[in-house]
Amino acid sequence: MAGGETAVLCQVLSGTGGVGKTQLAAHHARTAWQAGAVDLLVWVTATSRDAVLSAYAEAAVTVTHPDNPQGAGLDDPERAAVRFLAWAQSTDRRWLIVLDDMSDPAHLNGTDGRGDLWPPARPNGRTVVTTRRRDAALPGHLIDVGLFTKGEAVDYLRAKLAAQGRHDDPGQVEELARDLGHLPLALAQAVTYLLDLHLDCATYRVRLADRARTLPDLVPEDSGLPDAHRATVAATWSLSIEHADRLRPTGLARPLLHLAALLDPNGIPTTVLTSPPALAYLTEHRTPDGGTDPDVLPRAVGVDDAADALRCLHRLSLADHTPNTPHQEVRVHNLVQRATREALNPAARDMAARTCADALYEAWPEVERDTALGQALRANTAALTAHAADALWQPDGHPVLFHTGNSLGRTGLVTAARTYFQDLHTTARQNLGPDHPDTLATRANLAYWRGEAGDAAGAATAFAELLADSLRVLGPDHPDTLTTRHDLAYWQGEAGDAAGAATAFAELLADSLRVLGPDHPDTLAIRSHLARWRGRAGDAAGAAAGLAELLPDQLRILGPDHPDTFTTRGYLAFWRGRVGDAAGAAAGLAELLPDQLRVLGEDHPSTLITRGNLAQWRGRAGDAAGAAADLAELLERKERVLGPDHPHTHATRQMLAFWRDRAGEDDRASGNDRLTTGGRRVQ
Repeated sequence: MAGGETAVLCQVLSGTGGVGKTQLAAHHARTAWQAGAVDLLVWVTATSRDAVLSAYAEAAVTVTHPDNPQGAGLDDPERAAVRFLAWAQSTDRRWLIVLDDMSDPAHLNGTDGRGDLWPPARPNGRTVVTTRRRDAALPGHLIDVGLFTKGEAVDYLRAKLAAQGRHDDPGQVEELARDLGHLPLALAQAVTYLLDLHLDCATYRVRLADRARTLPDLVPEDSGLPDAHRATVAATWSLSIEHADRLRPTGLARPLLHLAALLDPNGIPTTVLTSPPALAYLTEHRTPDGGTDPDVLPRAVGVDDAADALRCLHRLSLADHTPNTPHQEVRVHNLVQRATREALNPAARDMAARTCADALYEAWPEVERDTALGQALRANTAALTAHAADALWQPDGHPVLFHTGNSLGRTGLVTAARTYFQDLHTTARQNLGPDHPDTLATRANLAYWRGEAGDAAGAATAFAELLADSLRVLGPDHPDTLTTRHDLAYWQGEAGDAAGAATAFAELLADSLRVLGPDHPDTLAIRSHLARWRGRAGDAAGAAAGLAELLPDQLRILGPDHPDTFTTRGYLAFWRGRVGDAAGAAAGLAELLPDQLRVLGEDHPSTLITRGNLAQWRGRAGDAAGAAADLAELLERKERVLGPDHPHTHATRQMLAFWRDRAGEDDRASGNDRLTTGGRRVQ
């Protein structure tokens, strides 16, 4: 209540429901009273203006006319409240007023001809406010009352169990504290419930994870709540949601919370909740305010409206909105989320889930240059899938499911991508059957990332099996069948049959020209791979010529910044080097790298590949020391982005050893005695 020697006259304890604000205020008030630090203690349940007036009127009787309530104005609460506050303003007696659970600052403000009910600022007076509000206009010193720390939560559970002679598995106690999000109210009600029913923590956790049970099923009944709790953990936030929904922009906080409840509690990008699909959902599901004409279409919700609604949730402590936290600006406690989801009927939940999927897909950039954003979007998709998996397979598999797995792979997490698509294929088969196009698509993605993880022969075999089913189910001219032939030819080459791959791509090109046309992106991609595999089969000059012919078409159709255009520029430089122009190859890659850095970002796998190739061709052009220096920098970046055990990291480590060795030979040949470090030469 004091900072240094300067008294703080008004303290505002703010936080979400269930963090223990009232208990903190009660402890302080009780301690001050018992220590004789105050002469008058007034406890006000400030949930409405009438409740505040009533408490002030009773206090007025106590301090002015204890033997004559009518003289104190008890029959007129407004007049009695004015009398009490005038006494608090003028008295030398020490007083403490606690305004508990203040639901709306307007209840105490002096507006519309009503008196101001905020206690006066007096050196001998102190005010403590507990509230879920975080409005900037709140008076006094705002103190954010947060959750228990992990240690506090675990110690609390252990103490409650020990008081009943119980000593549960320490690991299960820690996991239960984590499951309950370290929320004091939830911890208190959960431990009371499991003690009443003689459950251990492990058994309670199984019940908590059972989605057939709701939160009210997992805490004591109202008559058995501990510590004088006034509501169950599930009911704690309902009033806050109502208040948030009444704040401007009215009617948006509740449907916005419906969306946030299905996403990652550890952080939701604002771009997801303000995307066009989210805005359309808010427009359609805006809570009516009672004065709206049902025959008038509501105004479309805009980005600013959604952002303001986020602030409403923040002001009522239903969410933490921190705009300066990139890609994790919105956080909602996992139990707030669960209580919100359980309040939705299945149809409403599924609709909100599909909206979230649309919003995530919309927010995902076409070129994923920000790895932190990609990670946040994948985490939110995982949370959404955990809460409403079935909704994402109605009527087909949602594109965001496929995008998430490919995001893993494109980030360099190829083994994780392979595992992801193994699981997704199992789910697709269960929901859609083995011959559904989306099930076939999961097989294609699984085979692709199997190859990228190092099993080229296995990928080729898987694509050969998939091709047979695609021909049977989709037909020979279906775009997905043509794509499968493309992938089969590619992995056939990667498995060692370069000539066979070139032949397969040549045959595929004829069919693609007939079915898709010469300017289709898939046709252009086939031309690129045909040139590459011709080069791998021994015709380096033909590869360079084919890529040189392709590049103008890609620039015209796809544009200069398209990833496929970048790929062709990289291949063209490579094959020019293979026909003997090492300096030209290095120059071409040096021109490509700044464009990739600008469009894809410095950590994108394609950018890393170009860095490695550029270093190689610089070395072959005669600058072994420069190649070694570039590869040393690249290795450090790959270890950070891909991990030390990734195949591409191993390859870079070997290339670095080779060029350090070559640089050492050059130094020795020139008589330079500088010591060098290196590894074995890579042939």
